[in-house]
Amino acid sequence: MSVGMTGTLADQLRHGVEQIGLSLNEQQIAQLMSFLELLQKWNKVYNLTAVRDPQEMLTHHLLDSLAAVPALQRHLATLTPEQGGLKLLDVGSGGGLPGVVFAICCPDLDVSCVDTVAKKAAFINQAAASLRLPNLHGIHARVESLRDQYDVVSCRAFASLVDFTHWSREALAGHAIWFAMKGKHPEEEMAALGADVKVFHVEQLSVPGLDADRCIVWMRPVA
Repeated sequence: MSVGMTGTLADQLRHGVEQIGLSLNEQQIAQLMSFLELLQKWNKVYNLTAVRDPQEMLTHHLLDSLAAVPALQRHLATLTPEQGGLKLLDVGSGGGLPGVVFAICCPDLDVSCVDTVAKKAAFINQAAASLRLPNLHGIHARVESLRDQYDVVSCRAFASLVDFTHWSREALAGHAIWFAMKGKHPEEEMAALGADVKVFHVEQLSVPGLDADRCIVWMRPVA
């Protein structure tokens, strides 16, 4: 990205963050912009995302992920951290969306991004080092093979709600919830869920600069 384009995108990012109602400092804005540059650089070689244009990356990836942060922060504020703090697992994180964004915006949250593709997990670890995010980790594995447990298990455009909840169930701590970012209200996917999963809230999101339906499906397991 040229210096001029970087400045323009940073201004758009600040404006979008303001519209979303987030309170981020200049270091966090700089980290988000550095992440955008890193994503664009690695994408040329490793095909992390189909979106190539920096402007589209800003709206379709960064702002789209940022729109979910206030909801996540509200939920985290209701939890009492165990020793070692609160932990989130982002499933099928790909190019680190929304996991890297969550790690930047929630520095006290330990974020692990799991992906079955080794180069994508490697990218997450490179982002953690480059952006100086000690709370961010890339894991190359299938989610169902993980033994650690997390307070929140999230995904964005990963799989159906049935597959997501089935594969990641063992990763949930006792009080944990699923946080699934979706496009249109997923009526059919929700109807397909078994009796062992309860949808307790569907939250509509508004993404600055993006004229598309977005929502979060909040779920918890039923014993």
